[in-house]
Amino acid sequence: MGIVKIDDELHEEIRKASSVMVRSINAQAEFWIKVGMLAEANPNMSFSDIMREQMKQAQVEVRMVVGG
Repeated sequence: MGIVKIDDELHEEIRKASSVMVRSINAQAEFWIKVGMLAEANPNMSFSDIMREQMKQAQVEVRMVVGG
């Protein structure tokens, strides 16, 4: 584990997002870092594709919701 220095404005955005997503500030930052790394490694995948693949790897059953 290490310390990551980030800009105060970015820290505030992480803090706000963490409250919406019901995550700690550190968990929100980790999430964004991981998604960013996956996006760079898979430039042809959308955010939804990345999340779907991560859920599949974690063996989480994700069902499609169809409105009507």
